[in-house]
Amino acid sequence: LQGEKNKMCDQISDAVLDAHIRVDPDAKVACECVAKTGMILLCGEITSKAVVDYQQIVRETLKRIGYDDSSKGELCTCFLKTCTVLIALEQQCEEIKHTVSDGKSDEDIGSGHQGLMFGYATDETEECMPLTILLAHKLNAKIKALERSGTWPWIRLDGKTQVTMEYKEKDGAVEPICVQTLVISVHHAPNMPVQQMRKELMEKVVKEVIPAKYLDENTIYHLLPSEVFIEGGPKGDAGLTGRKIIVDTYGGWGAHRGGAFSGKDPSKADRSAAYAARWVAKSLVNAGSLAEGANPRASITLLQHMISSSLRHSLYFHSGAVQTILGELGGC
Repeated sequence: LQGEKNKMCDQISDAVLDAHIRVDPDAKVACECVAKTGMILLCGEITSKAVVDYQQIVRETLKRIGYDDSSKGELCTCFLKTCTVLIALEQQCEEIKHTVSDGKSDEDIGSGHQGLMFGYATDETEECMPLTILLAHKLNAKIKALERSGTWPWIRLDGKTQVTMEYKEKDGAVEPICVQTLVISVHHAPNMPVQQMRKELMEKVVKEVIPAKYLDENTIYHLLPSEVFIEGGPKGDAGLTGRKIIVDTYGGWGAHRGGAFSGKDPSKADRSAAYAARWVAKSLVNAGSLAEGANPRASITLLQHMISSSLRHSLYFHSGAVQTILGELGGC
């Protein structure tokens, strides 16, 4: 959920990035956020023509997430009003600046990283995303909608979901059969009966989001497994930008280099190359380029090998026995 401490930090880092890019599209931003009780720390490197009020950005982001709502408990309003915002931001390293952009044309702009970046797509869903991560996101969206509408006055800002599917192999591909295990943990008001919350989660979230064909008598439900989740947000646990990289991508399908997205401008290949790889992989799946078998199902993992001196890269595709090497693709 948006109020989960690590995702809160992601949103703050991206809000800082957006503020710079709006004024200076060529800004170089690498902004990390750390959150703990009563404190937000911004650290990293930024070179930009924009003049940014970091205090205002942090507090506006907290407010948008919901940390200004007194009905959500004293913790929310207290954190927004009284948290200390610490700034430890420096200029981008001159060595990196020289490698990436100093005196270079658009065609020769470099990358601030080297490594392996991945994109993944599958025809398992219309969104070309794995069903497990798609359902997890939809569960979170439903919970957030019930909180925003006031339908659930007892719900708070923090929470997580996880969906584990059972698959079967058919014609060389795997197809989802049913939800094997479902986990939902939500931050809630004090003195709420756990059985009531579990019942409402089942009726108003699980059954409305997950198609009935994927739920059976063998599905294991862990709804509020801790029974009590009152102390959430950065008070319950420290938050940090970039801790939810699997949630931000494919839920464990495909592959991941390990680099996070949030707070990074497009010269950071961790973000831009992964986005480009996803776009190409999704385009191939939508075109049916690599579908196999009588009941076609394509799952494509695209790998981009980035070098620090250039954004040009080679692409490698894998779908079952299909392996294709594409030539250089300039830019991303």
